[in-house]
Amino acid sequence: MEHSIILRMNNIVKDFNGVKALDGVSLEVTRGQVHGICGENGAGKSTLMKVLSGVYPVGSFDGTIEFEDHEVAYKSINDSEHDGIVIIHQELALSPYLSIAENIFLGNENATRGVIDWNKTNREAALLLARVGLDENPATKILELGVGKQQLVEIAKALSKRVKLLILDEPTAALNDEDSTHLLGLIDHLRTQGITCIIISHKLKEIKRIADTVTVIRDGKTIETIPMDGPDATEAHIIRAMVGRDLNNLFPPREPAIGAEVLRVENWTVHHPVDVARKVVDGASFTVNAGEIVGFAGLMGAGRTELAMSLFGHSYGTNISGTVFKDGTEIHMRTVGEAIEHGFAYATEDRKRYGLNLIGDITVNVSAAALAKLAKYGVIDRHREYKVADSYRRKMNIKAPSVGSITGKLSGGNQQKVVLSKWIFSGPDVLILDEPTRGIDVGAKYEIYGIINELAAQGKAVIVISSELPELIGICDRIYAISEGKLTGEVAKADASQETLMHYMTAGKD
Repeated sequence: MEHSIILRMNNIVKDFNGVKALDGVSLEVTRGQVHGICGENGAGKSTLMKVLSGVYPVGSFDGTIEFEDHEVAYKSINDSEHDGIVIIHQELALSPYLSIAENIFLGNENATRGVIDWNKTNREAALLLARVGLDENPATKILELGVGKQQLVEIAKALSKRVKLLILDEPTAALNDEDSTHLLGLIDHLRTQGITCIIISHKLKEIKRIADTVTVIRDGKTIETIPMDGPDATEAHIIRAMVGRDLNNLFPPREPAIGAEVLRVENWTVHHPVDVARKVVDGASFTVNAGEIVGFAGLMGAGRTELAMSLFGHSYGTNISGTVFKDGTEIHMRTVGEAIEHGFAYATEDRKRYGLNLIGDITVNVSAAALAKLAKYGVIDRHREYKVADSYRRKMNIKAPSVGSITGKLSGGNQQKVVLSKWIFSGPDVLILDEPTRGIDVGAKYEIYGIINELAAQGKAVIVISSELPELIGICDRIYAISEGKLTGEVAKADASQETLMHYMTAGKD
């Protein structure tokens, strides 16, 4: 196979209101290879791909782009797609109420004199679905598919456009392990067909597995390009390039000071909101002490999030039963308001949909869960609200010019810090953190672990739900395993290993 250079980006500079997002980035991608791009949140990775694909049109940045040995000047995404460059964004851009086939050929319909040939459309869609290994009827509506299958439809759509260079921005961020493995296998398969891929990912294990070459970007600059068959292709080397320092220990040091019991849950049972006969949480009993970080480990669908949400003001499930004690006294939390009044906070795993007002600024988001603390006679003290938000911006190291910055425009790590600020300001005694570092790079993870440690040091009872077993082992004092809605094991930090946890997490599985 010919291994010529398919793409050159030379000295790309892009700024937003005087802030340089890209500061002289250069990139070379070899034809027929998978090229990884790594960097912390806000490093400029997605901005670079938007420059390449014409989302940021020629004239809005400095520098040059060469594709297939010609200098190109894309005014829109249609221009780059015409040349065979297709980008699949982290937030998938499918129309949920249209079918798979309609989505694949949207804007590129099989039509004669304005009349769509549906037989041809469905036939060609079926062939494309076969190429990506998706066994679904082309007439199926997108909203009936899980996110893993939607990702495959996006790739089928790219293949329909005769793609030469496929760009995937955090393609596995929202996928479970099985879907991630399938997707990486598909990228591998596309490489054998001569399709070049650029993959942006925080997951260094995946990058190591799939990429031929990796370019690291930090603070809008190209740091280095690493051949993955060379001596520098180690996670430690890539992390050092990403964060500008050695992270010898991925978890900040902590000396736990565990106090009296704060939370005790007995025989907690939750039924599915639609299939009411099905138990999603089945007789769960557990405790959390002051100053203690307690983890919950489980496979997808085990019931971890359902347990957390049902506790937090019955915000999930039906026929909820069981008893909750706080500081030895039985309490009832039938609404989210009651849960907050009892000193509970729940930081959701889906920060974009449930955790944040994305069109609001940082100030509005930080104050959202505890407006009463800022109000006098029902009127919010805006000056104090601003000061509170700004103190969290500094304390949590939220990278934004001011608390007037729109939250939806922040990087994932900074959005997560806003969510944590919101709940910390509410003054909770019990904090439930659901996937607190999902989709966040190693540097920002380290900062968030430091925040969690500080909360425990203040005597809070902290619950962490995570799909990453090394994370739970690294930060928790005790870990409960959950399988099919039942708590199947409890492991102290000293005895915790991935093998032990996986044994309990698969208890009761066929």
